[in-house]
Amino acid sequence: QVQLVESGGGLVQAGGSLRLSCVASGRTFSSYAVGWFRQAPGKEREFVAQITRSGGNTLSADSVKGRFTISRDSAKNTVYLQMNSLKPEDTAVYYCAAGTRVFLGITSPRAYDVWGQGTQVTVSS
Repeated sequence: QVQLVESGGGLVQAGGSLRLSCVASGRTFSSYAVGWFRQAPGKEREFVAQITRSGGNTLSADSVKGRFTISRDSAKNTVYLQMNSLKPEDTAVYYCAAGTRVFLGITSPRAYDVWGQGTQVTVSS
């Protein structure tokens, strides 16, 4: 089983950009689809974006479509979330998650087997 470590969070002004990274340990990372989720205080964890094992297909939530881009670099065992045009409502703890039985369109957190520790993103107005 892989382990995931997120980084790249921080404080940014509205309209700014951040790039989150999710680095996986383990030689079987290519067997996992990967998703990004976020959780704001007092709210449920919500789906942000996902990428398939091959990296050939992605899916984004409507709330971030056109602003956030998910990608993966298999050689580096890393999945990225490029976040542009950030808004205060994007403020949350962002988590990456991986699953071997996740297919494109499956957005429930319960489908994912492995989770990172999260990284805080704060967008000021």
